[in-house]
Amino acid sequence: MTNPSLRRPLAVVILAAGQGTRMKSTLHKVLHPLAGKPMLAHLLDTVAGLGSERTVVVVGAGGEQVEAAVQGRDVAIAWQREQLGTGHAVLQAKDALAGFAGDVLILYGDVPLVSGATMTRMIERLNFGIEPRAVVLGFRPDDAAAYGRIIAGPDGTIAKMVEYKDASEAERAVDLCNSGLMALRSTDLFVLLDKIGNNNAAGEYYLPDVVMLPGQASAVIEVEDPAEVTGVNSRAELAALEGVWQSRRRAAAMADGVTLIAPETVWFSHDTALARDVTIEPNVWFGPGVKVSEGAVIHAFSHIEGADIGPAAHVGPYARLRPGAVLEEGAKVGNFVEMKKARMGKGAKASHLTYLGDADVGAGA
Repeated sequence: MTNPSLRRPLAVVILAAGQGTRMKSTLHKVLHPLAGKPMLAHLLDTVAGLGSERTVVVVGAGGEQVEAAVQGRDVAIAWQREQLGTGHAVLQAKDALAGFAGDVLILYGDVPLVSGATMTRMIERLNFGIEPRAVVLGFRPDDAAAYGRIIAGPDGTIAKMVEYKDASEAERAVDLCNSGLMALRSTDLFVLLDKIGNNNAAGEYYLPDVVMLPGQASAVIEVEDPAEVTGVNSRAELAALEGVWQSRRRAAAMADGVTLIAPETVWFSHDTALARDVTIEPNVWFGPGVKVSEGAVIHAFSHIEGADIGPAAHVGPYARLRPGAVLEEGAKVGNFVEMKKARMGKGAKASHLTYLGDADVGAGA
């Protein structure tokens, strides 16, 4: 499947070979969940929506976990056995992209919220006008801090890309920063990677170095929302990005006609499905797999996952619905009621202090 809005076939290389030591976890960094779904899965789902012809995930330490996590997806795994920089990491995808002719997007497994629209803009710019050697995704953070800087003309043509530690005071005053995400043509990618060196303090091969090789100019486009290129390197950064995601999801829910009494206290999953005129009281948590139909009310301090809540049904307060719980129209479960693999028929009620497991409660009971 290809995206009809793109002129050429698309391949995606996702870099996920970093050690992730700051997470202090036995779980691979890119598999830590955001809104109940691994960060890598967010990216893979977005890429699949673009119609990527080939998708390659480059792994290193802990790569077996990633390999297991992508089973069942049309994803190739490439190994970076030595950590020799981002340019070296992309080079490991060469065999997986053998014979591919088209455009290549390079993404990062710990930058999970890049939108399909932004990815498409990068590819479109790669094939527009002067057809630059590479397209770099830039952003303007509130605090540019130690990000690498991009010096570019009004048309986005890149004059210079420089790491913060190597930048002059004038260059550091520029607030256009390098996200690390890039788009290149497959016919250029590995030729350029073979030309970059490792004459730097770390002795590594850096992907951005392809931009400054002699010859054809590269271009930058700016991401409209800097949160799209926020990376995760620690638990604190993951929590901050979760907060961003949740804030947006709450706003979207209210814009779609859902009432949130105290929005900041409601936590959604990546796939929470809410109809309009649903009311959600404070301190409600949604796990994966929840559908809530029109007019339902979720009362305070309820914990819900894997449940189907019918029209005008009432849940809680202090209710727990576990996977397989179904409430039909007008059904009610109240204080301290727990359901698991159970169905409440139309208008049925369990008002308090009840456990319903593997049960079928008839209408009106």
